[in-house]
Amino acid sequence: GVRNYAARNNLKAMKKGEQVLYYHSNEGVEVVGIAEVVKEFYQDPTTTEEAWVVVDLKPVKKLKKPVPLSALSVQPVTEQEWKVILELAGEK
Repeated sequence: GVRNYAARNNLKAMKKGEQVLYYHSNEGVEVVGIAEVVKEFYQDPTTTEEAWVVVDLKPVKKLKKPVPLSALSVQPVTEQEWKVILELAGEK
């Protein structure tokens, strides 16, 4: 469960079919793959607090090498930022 208001707002902005960078936040703390939004935001089932939401994702691709998360979080990225992250991951 994401418990950060800025991240929650970004989850609410995600649209079905959009691709997202998937990362491990507890172990490794790095971007490890690309996923696709298959269900837009809904109430987080792990809490009764209405402030928190989740989206459903499906895996699209595992990155060739992880990208450290030192400067990233749940946030929108520009097309150029997306390309840079994929370059860092060894993708074309």
